[in-house]
Amino acid sequence: MAKIQAPRGTHDILPPESRHWIEMERRTHELMRRWGFEEIRTPMFESEELFVRGVGQGSDIVRKEMYTFTDKGDRRLSLRPEGTASVARAAVEHGMLQPGRVLKLYYQGPMFRYDRPAAGRYRQFHQMGAEVIGSAAPVADAEIIGVFWAWLLEMGLQGLTVRLNSVGCPVCRPAYRERLRDFLRPKLEWLCGDCKERFEKNPMRILDCKVPGCQAEIVGAPSTLDSLGEECRTHFEEVQACLQAAGIRFEIDPGLVRGLDYYTKTAFEVHHAGLGAQSAVGGGGRYDGLVEEVGGGSSPGVGFSTGLERILLALEADGVAELAPPARPDWFVATVNSDARDEALRLVTALRRRGAAEMDLSGASLKSQFKQADRLGAAKVIVLGPREIERGVAMVRDMATHQENEVPLKELYTGGSESA
Repeated sequence: MAKIQAPRGTHDILPPESRHWIEMERRTHELMRRWGFEEIRTPMFESEELFVRGVGQGSDIVRKEMYTFTDKGDRRLSLRPEGTASVARAAVEHGMLQPGRVLKLYYQGPMFRYDRPAAGRYRQFHQMGAEVIGSAAPVADAEIIGVFWAWLLEMGLQGLTVRLNSVGCPVCRPAYRERLRDFLRPKLEWLCGDCKERFEKNPMRILDCKVPGCQAEIVGAPSTLDSLGEECRTHFEEVQACLQAAGIRFEIDPGLVRGLDYYTKTAFEVHHAGLGAQSAVGGGGRYDGLVEEVGGGSSPGVGFSTGLERILLALEADGVAELAPPARPDWFVATVNSDARDEALRLVTALRRRGAAEMDLSGASLKSQFKQADRLGAAKVIVLGPREIERGVAMVRDMATHQENEVPLKELYTGGSESA
């Protein structure tokens, strides 16, 4: 019978790799707690309409990449391709958006996009992100960039660069689109099919196209920064001042537009030198119209997201072998023979209330049990046999010094012996 394999574009996270994921999650919870963000968990599937309205009908995600299906109730549902729209929907639905209140939320979990699998890019991938909703102030943009920067450093990454731009707002963006169309019109025949469609619907998306031929044609394109209105220009200058005050290095990238329709004003990415041409490890920006688009009132927001698979690739490029060392048991309870099994079970259960303890589960010989304890990195091995049990003692070997001591079982159970 043929083996059943995981679907293309998905992967199993197996030990020891799973230790790194657990450690990333632990560090995320701890850092977000320090920064005052609270976790939000949203469903893995939502109404298709949420992403059509929130992410944008013309976006590649909605047009090409969403996993959408009709359920048994004839409802159109989509596996979530990103997290921000879901967070905005939850905030609106549950009345979390109150005048004068600023929400600071973070999330992590699987997302789904039908894309061509590549290194660090899967059809089911894992994303971590954070949102600040309820503030239009430039300091909120600096806060979200700052927490992302701090998170990346917390993971152990080096060689990072923040790239920053402003994509304007609905007031000043139409003028820029016309300037961009004027620039691109003579080049239309050399653009890919998708970019020819984008030319009319949203020409700014052409700047984000990864097709090499299109990248060559947009060299010298007009900058969004030359078309900013006074409000957007002032906002962008203040964001830069806030980042400088926070000690976060950045560079201006006039070609940075990001790939989602809801972005306004600030757009940013963080790049890692070790990842080559596709060096972005995450990014985000301001989305002042998103909450209103998904059914709420006017409530500005700014956020970031990052793919955790990309982070692991970046760590590998930095030479970080492991985020978390293997767990090493404090004790390994070995048995001379099967007559000591029940006592060993009672003892290992008691020891696990105080620390990490293991015992043999296969009926191996005492010699093999010592090899197993050594392989696991156990600090001490407690040897139990019928004679020891009868006398109420056990032999305890320190695996580092190989010194052995006879210790009363009562002290092992209660933790009263320093030698145990």
